[in-house]
Amino acid sequence: MNEHNIKHLEFIQSIIARMNQNSFQMKGWAITIISALLAIFAASFDKSGSGNVGFLFVAIAPTFIFWVLDSYYLQQERKFRGIYNDVAKLTEEPNKIDIKEFEMPIQKYIGHKYNIFFVMWSKTEWPLYCLMIVGLIIAALTLK
Repeated sequence: MNEHNIKHLEFIQSIIARMNQNSFQMKGWAITIISALLAIFAASFDKSGSGNVGFLFVAIAPTFIFWVLDSYYLQQERKFRGIYNDVAKLTEEPNKIDIKEFEMPIQKYIGHKYNIFFVMWSKTEWPLYCLMIVGLIIAALTLK
């Protein structure tokens, strides 16, 4: 590996780190928004003990949206990890720089592992979001 390849790997690694941070932030934002909607629901209780269950059903939409966004960032991260693995295996002649070496062709990373629906149902994604959605549905139906 020469210094150009090492720098290229550093660029790719910084993209992977950003995608990872974005994915983490999606989980945090989802939990924050769901918590806020649950707080609004709790505040909507009147003296008879009934609240506006609509807030629980409304909370399902942002949960699903954040699930898709989180999965998208995880999908992109996986693609860039594929690029990183490909670039790390490069062997070349010293002092020869080819501009094509610095490309990041994420469009070539397709298929099962890189499909957003496969990512949505990965073990790091579906438990959190499905649990939130199912919990909201159960709470809404039992409190209705």
